[in-house]
Amino acid sequence: MKAIEKLSYQNSKGKFICVGLDSDRNKIPSHLLNENDPIFEFNKIIIQETVEHAAAYKLNFAFYEKEGVKGFESLLKTIQLIPSDILIIGDAKRADIGNTSKMYAQSAYEYFKCDSITLHPYMGEDSIKPFLEYKDKLNFILALTSNYGAEDFEKLKLEDGSFLYQKVIKNVVKWNSDNNCGIVFGATKIEELKENITSFGNLPVLLPGVGAQGGSLKDVIQCFASANRKNFLINSSRGIIYKDNSTKFGEFARQEIINLNNSVNEIL
Repeated sequence: MKAIEKLSYQNSKGKFICVGLDSDRNKIPSHLLNENDPIFEFNKIIIQETVEHAAAYKLNFAFYEKEGVKGFESLLKTIQLIPSDILIIGDAKRADIGNTSKMYAQSAYEYFKCDSITLHPYMGEDSIKPFLEYKDKLNFILALTSNYGAEDFEKLKLEDGSFLYQKVIKNVVKWNSDNNCGIVFGATKIEELKENITSFGNLPVLLPGVGAQGGSLKDVIQCFASANRKNFLINSSRGIIYKDNSTKFGEFARQEIINLNNSVNEIL
């Protein structure tokens, strides 16, 4: 099943929540720290409790890379737990000169077996092309992000009066000839989302920033409902995985993702 088909399948079942596995040993419940691989044990319980309700899982590579070899082992084992019909996103924000991007693409798609990866576009089309050669994958390219520093470059005004992030969206639509592109658009940028959603074409959208970063789930979903679009993912990391810090953390995570999906579907 192609990555875009996995997303469409889960969206068609009313599942729109991407669980962000930003798993940090300094934040996971303390009773897990005695395990041989605390991060993996934490992820395993989160996945077991949320898998019936998740549209995707997003693994932030930084949280695993900082653990060195052990972290990569945790990452690989976690990926192997996720069912084949659920989208696996490697949140690594890659892209470099062509030959380097080719190696990054092989790492994400052939070694780690991710369905998708996040990319930055600021080295141009040749830095993205090696990822686009994987026709069955889904490449989420940064357009307008949820952090306050997005103002520094992404919202620079160009000579034609448009913003840089709008130029990115326009190019991603053009690059999407094999239906294997998407964009990342911050849920904290609701006015920009309203103004630009009609320019997205059929690109699926990954929306970080709901919850801990201050994005309004209701406002975002109303925007997609008004545009009659249902090909999107709302990412929630801390809001789900750290909902509780007791031995029952998995149950709290499950209830939170159920609540989030219900909130989305009430509006759609």
